[in-house]
Amino acid sequence: MRNALMRLSFAITSMIALAFLVPLAYVTKEIAHDRALAEARYQADAMVAALASTSGNGSGALDRAVATVPAGQSGRLAVHLLGEPTVGTSHAAAVEVDRAATQGRSLTVDAPGGVAYLQTVVLDGDRTAVVEVYVSDADLGRGVGAAWLALAGLAVVLIGGSILVADRLGAQIVRSTKRLADGARAFGDGDLHARVEPDGPPELRDAARSFNRMADQMVAFADAERELAADLSHRLRTPLTALRLDADAMPPGPIGERMRQAFDALDDEIEQIITTARRSAADRVPESTDLVEVVADRLAFWSVLAEDQQRPWRVVGGQEPVWVPVAESDLVSAVDCMLGNVFQHTPEGTGFEVHVSPHGLIVDDAGPGITDPARALRRGSSGAGSTGLGLDIVRRVAETAGGRLVVERSPLRGARVAVVLEPVALTAPPPRPQRRVVR
Repeated sequence: MRNALMRLSFAITSMIALAFLVPLAYVTKEIAHDRALAEARYQADAMVAALASTSGNGSGALDRAVATVPAGQSGRLAVHLLGEPTVGTSHAAAVEVDRAATQGRSLTVDAPGGVAYLQTVVLDGDRTAVVEVYVSDADLGRGVGAAWLALAGLAVVLIGGSILVADRLGAQIVRSTKRLADGARAFGDGDLHARVEPDGPPELRDAARSFNRMADQMVAFADAERELAADLSHRLRTPLTALRLDADAMPPGPIGERMRQAFDALDDEIEQIITTARRSAADRVPESTDLVEVVADRLAFWSVLAEDQQRPWRVVGGQEPVWVPVAESDLVSAVDCMLGNVFQHTPEGTGFEVHVSPHGLIVDDAGPGITDPARALRRGSSGAGSTGLGLDIVRRVAETAGGRLVVERSPLRGARVAVVLEPVALTAPPPRPQRRVVR
């Protein structure tokens, strides 16, 4: 924008400068030409007065009169007396001198290297004389070069000043536009506190105020939605409490203990959902979680069910922490969805493998597989009695972490659900957050 304004200012100022300075340069040349001819006429008038005073005193007096005039001293003055030799230095052609004498008026004729001013004088005794004053081209253009140089300098100053003013005005507009763009970019990147200070032209100030109102409304809408989610989660407490009472009434044994552990874990998850949902969206800060720790935690839970269903399983990798920029609760939900799909959509006894590395998390199973991966990723249309919400949660978490979700055929001839992380998201491990206590 600044470059466009500068080019526009340069074009407009250049046209204005040309429109005024070209005629002014021509007028300057004409003024210098007329000034030189006026000086020649003055010299000729002085010589006419000298002729009037020396008339009849001989050629010696005429020579002395020519020498007293500045033009005569510089060899630019001549007196032509008809029928007598020319006194001084002549530059005009003889035919031009005769024409001036015949017409009886002043003429300006061309001469080698300049012009000659011819003035006819009638002396006593009806004698006619022609006074010639020579003006060279240098005298005709004296001062023109300096004047043109000054005009060119003035044009450069005007154009440069206009470009500078246009750049300053453009910089103010661009600064306001960049602030608005930076605020929108920061808000789009998740900084819900990002606002724009209205400044600049009225249109940009109005755009900044509109952006701030939009940001406030979006934060308010997000808070309202999360409050609704918190309320819905809180409603689960009543049926969960009844189920917990039933589980406590079960006789001691592995099944009852597992049921009680499951209810404890579910109660913790609901409590965390309510706490997170009721926190304002603008008050949240970016979090990072160790993927290896979350996978180990959730496998400890799912391994009990795998043992009951006689499912062989193993873990590959996970020797080093893998930090991902995702909240722990979201990452736990994604891992549970990936492992839960194995138990929900494959028969008992089907084995599975979990691969965890800096490149992401992969869950392979030896079940029937997913015939239409694209349909499985569409919420509400995955088939087999599923809503597709689980894979949608995994996809959302993967995109939040800067990666992507991949669903394809696994080497175990079943389904592969993988969260592929981009290496750029893992180059600088963030500070280690406080670990969640797992029952």
